[in-house]
Amino acid sequence: MVGTGILKGMAVTARNFVGSYFDKERLITVQYPEERSPLPENYRNFPFLIYDTDDPEAGLRCVACKICEKECPPQCIYIVKSEDKKPDYMGKPQFYPKIFDIDVSVCMSCQICVEVCPFEAIKMDKEFELSRRERFDALLMRKDDLAKSNDYYRRISPTDAAQVDAKLAAAAEAAAKRKAAAAPAASKPATPAASPAPTRASS
Repeated sequence: MVGTGILKGMAVTARNFVGSYFDKERLITVQYPEERSPLPENYRNFPFLIYDTDDPEAGLRCVACKICEKECPPQCIYIVKSEDKKPDYMGKPQFYPKIFDIDVSVCMSCQICVEVCPFEAIKMDKEFELSRRERFDALLMRKDDLAKSNDYYRRISPTDAAQVDAKLAAAAEAAAKRKAAAAPAASKPATPAASPAPTRASS
């Protein structure tokens, strides 16, 4: 019995050893960068900002509420809020980040900024090839570097992006219904108050 178990174990070892040379899915060495292993959908590296239109400046979802800056554990997010408002991708006047910087040399990819954002404006990217020769300024990602389209987000995280799109569409539909319900009430003329009936003076 002991000899049979050893033979079975050696057969499994030999089969796996030979298969590792011919089965591509089992090859350990990947010829990077010519070959790249596919990243799982829930892989995360550093944050980026989402915009919805073709214009990264006008379509940016971020309204500079600074919640992510306050909640960031390593304090690697720096935001300066604008003094004026401009229409967002839905045409609603909103504040916008005049400056939005993330120091990726300090960021620990905890995703807390994503969890606390009420506008679905910041998500985690899969890009990991960010090595630079300089240590400080080259690793400071500014707003222009962080802004990426919603189409890009759909490509790297299709499941989560579909859920976010459905959530935003439902919120927009609810806002449109509230606006439509408030419009007749605002346009209806106010009913004049009835004048009090004259009272007869007592003699």
